[in-house]
Amino acid sequence: MHLSLLALAALNFAFTAKSCSDEHAHDHSHAHQKRLFPQTQLTKPTRPLEWGDLNIIHTTDTHGKYELGVCWLLGHQHASFPEPNYSGDLGDFASFVQHMKQLAIEKDVDLLLVDSGDLHDGTGLSDGFPAGGIDAHDANQFIKQLPYDIMAIGNHELYDYINTWDMYTNFVPALGGKYLSSNVNITVFDVNNNTIDVPVGNRFRKFTTRKGRKITSLGNDVNTTVQSVADMVKEQWFADAIAEEPDLFLLVGHMPVSRDNWPTVFNAVRAVHAQTPIIILGGHSHIRDCNQPDGRSMALESGRYMETIGWLSANLGSRSDVDSKNNISFNRRYLDQNRVTYEYHSQQNNHSFDTVQGQSITQGLLNLAKKYDLSMLFGTAPQDYTISRNPYPSNGSSLTLFINEAAPYSLTLNNTRANISNIMITNSGSQRFDIYSGTFDKNDQISASPFTDAFMFIKDLPLGVAQEVLPALNTAGADERRKRDLSEVLQVREREMEKRGYIDRRYMEWLDEMDRRHDGAVKRASQNSTLGYVTSDSCPGVGDDILHAPLASFDIPDFIGSDTPSLSNDTLIDLVFVDFIQEQLLEILNEVQNTTTYTDSNVASYTDVLSNAVLGLYAQHAWN
Repeated sequence: MHLSLLALAALNFAFTAKSCSDEHAHDHSHAHQKRLFPQTQLTKPTRPLEWGDLNIIHTTDTHGKYELGVCWLLGHQHASFPEPNYSGDLGDFASFVQHMKQLAIEKDVDLLLVDSGDLHDGTGLSDGFPAGGIDAHDANQFIKQLPYDIMAIGNHELYDYINTWDMYTNFVPALGGKYLSSNVNITVFDVNNNTIDVPVGNRFRKFTTRKGRKITSLGNDVNTTVQSVADMVKEQWFADAIAEEPDLFLLVGHMPVSRDNWPTVFNAVRAVHAQTPIIILGGHSHIRDCNQPDGRSMALESGRYMETIGWLSANLGSRSDVDSKNNISFNRRYLDQNRVTYEYHSQQNNHSFDTVQGQSITQGLLNLAKKYDLSMLFGTAPQDYTISRNPYPSNGSSLTLFINEAAPYSLTLNNTRANISNIMITNSGSQRFDIYSGTFDKNDQISASPFTDAFMFIKDLPLGVAQEVLPALNTAGADERRKRDLSEVLQVREREMEKRGYIDRRYMEWLDEMDRRHDGAVKRASQNSTLGYVTSDSCPGVGDDILHAPLASFDIPDFIGSDTPSLSNDTLIDLVFVDFIQEQLLEILNEVQNTTTYTDSNVASYTDVLSNAVLGLYAQHAWN
């Protein structure tokens, strides 16, 4: 049987990323260590995986680089649920893949390993590189050891030209044509020193599986240039790539499988091959999701942050079945990323599971964490603080912690304006991940608050005016005209957030939907199941590998602010805010009052402390 797969890595945007560093922490008493197994009682999977004649292990949005924050490559390391569900590390995953490859040989079927992009940004191992280093370069050395058949580019691989250049010159060549970027170019110099645009990776790849299946793969996302998906499918190379009918098209790209541009690619293929099976592997929105565009296709998205490992199997039959109009039997599963899951499905135990390669990767990552000083301890968090699992404001809200406690302390530290009353405002999207009870180190700081925003201020604002800005930003009490105007501003802000790779709005909407669909409050109260992801998607059957009680989800505002000082409305105060929201804040400020027209000239730097250092400074002060 010959199987041809088209892997398409599709992206619609390019970004500029910032690295983060920490100049304030100094306690090195805490260290990342390989954890004894098992440390927390974990639930076993509910049933074995369903294998087909073609099977895929899928990863996406790993965000494993050692620069911005938490090291997902070393697993989620806190004891509060749902973190233990995702406690496997990259070495464990490598061992799992090796065992599953062996099982595929024994079953005489094909097993592919595919990634849909975003290796960069989000953990200390990928983002915590020392000054002068290149984002994720060191962490990528371990990812290159895994036997990926196809890897697609993600938006986080495009933040800085030097990072994309590193991928182009070091990572891509090591994959031997398996790294795909069908619609993503990088500007380089040719032999005559002229600038030319070339694909970051291969536009497509054709290869043959162990079972003799022929595979055709495509992949998408200046310095770096991203071509629109609509334009990409009109290119001659695209038509040439899909001209020959394969047994299967495998479209791999960094786009959500729902509410995005996959239909453009799907329909372009279907226009040429009406019955050929199609599998789509997406990413970017960080959710578990699945749908079937028709009876002979399936689209899968497998979460984020090394929390979820996707499994997709298909019974394609023999080559004579390619032209069949019958529906294909597909199965999908969302696996919690931990050793209990891995051992169960690979038919191993704790003594037989670890492979030499897996142990080597784990040790290498531990050495890298030490090199990047990710164990630098700030303090011990007294409880869990969550972004959306607790209401805002509340004592369990990490947004409340950041803006009401951490920012007022850290931003006024050694500040000549510390004695002047203020209101502080930031966007809730500045907080990226929950804070858990226990040690709070550099890795935790970067994962919770990775962005390197500066804090600005406007002085001598009447309190009565300053206190109107936050509710106006959140549209509370705005008249219809202001709502329309603000809507345009927020749309611009959303596009800017997209450029920073921040897509947690969609993720939080999904959490809220899953909580409501599955009676989350009732199931959490019964305490019969551990907390974790509970998924409803558009594919048949139950997708979750392990049954959990849904995570709580509360609405959070777009903007958050510190407590208003108990002073008269005519008292002059400082209005402090992150530079990221300066444009829309000035617009709102000029709407809530008409005495002064405020411009950028009225704005000054408030402190040298950046937003990614706020929690660490506070933890050193309050949690020691």
